[in-house]
Amino acid sequence: MKALIVAPAWIGDTIMAQPLFARLHALHPGLQLDALAPRWVAPVLQRMDDINAVVDSPFGHGQVSFKARWRLARTIAERGYDAAYILPNSLKSALVPFFAGIPQRVGFTGESRYGLVNVRHTLDKQALPLMLERFMQLAEAPGAPLPKPIAQPRIRSTPAEQAQTLAELSIERPAHVVAFCPGAEYGPAKRWPAAHFAALARSLYERGNAVWLFGSPKDHAVAEEICQLAPGCCRNLCGATSLGQAVDLLAMADLVVCNDSGLMHVAAALDRPIVALYGSSSPGFTPPLSAQADILSLNLDCSPCFERQCPLGHFDCLNKLSPQQVLAAALKRSAR
Repeated sequence: MKALIVAPAWIGDTIMAQPLFARLHALHPGLQLDALAPRWVAPVLQRMDDINAVVDSPFGHGQVSFKARWRLARTIAERGYDAAYILPNSLKSALVPFFAGIPQRVGFTGESRYGLVNVRHTLDKQALPLMLERFMQLAEAPGAPLPKPIAQPRIRSTPAEQAQTLAELSIERPAHVVAFCPGAEYGPAKRWPAAHFAALARSLYERGNAVWLFGSPKDHAVAEEICQLAPGCCRNLCGATSLGQAVDLLAMADLVVCNDSGLMHVAAALDRPIVALYGSSSPGFTPPLSAQADILSLNLDCSPCFERQCPLGHFDCLNKLSPQQVLAAALKRSAR
């Protein structure tokens, strides 16, 4: 059997889909499982042993491009897939498998995708509160119960891959390293303040920890602010690594302190100790899936609001989460 995964456009969502891939292999011995994915997501799929090959999806967030999807579908049709598992619920995500004539197209009904999806699941949000569970349901027949327990997501970072990344970046491995992930692609309402990260960096550095900051080029400025507020305590790697290199460096961390972000899910899939900071979002839907993760949230009456910007203008859900509280959790979890 040959099957195609239509992957999410977000790193964290893609990480949470990995147990689905393992389940499909268990159900279909000898399965060849490929993934159609945006190039910014591809590196985490390449660290999953369940995925045979990644096919580039050149479309940006929200981009429909019917003609381009038709052309891509013609090349995918030549691969002869028996089934496609369409993880996003959008109409556009179901177009390529439909245009490619893949016989079984599995997904939730989503945005009225009748015909585009021909093995349709109906989402029961109460029965499947976690995104992980919703992805896993696609491996079963529509309406069938979801087998539990569900394995936690895992991605690969070998000692050889880590050594290669250190050499490529000319970095020496510290005796003790704490990783900070200060960004959050969704918006400011998910970001712990830079001044708080800086205070935490100073405390951890004084205890003998190197502090590395990870993120995309968009996060470089906020990471630079943290470095300036904690002079000599941090190394700003935001935008200085590929995603694959960030995977390897995070795998070396003794602790990861992060906002609710894609890199949080990367760290969880690497089984690193985590202190995860939640403000406008909810750990009830997309928690870090690891037994080594501690979630900090003030659980204010106004949160979770799921907004990019604070509707009330004060960002209290994260501003009032003090560096002292996070330090206590860090020291309890792993850091020196």
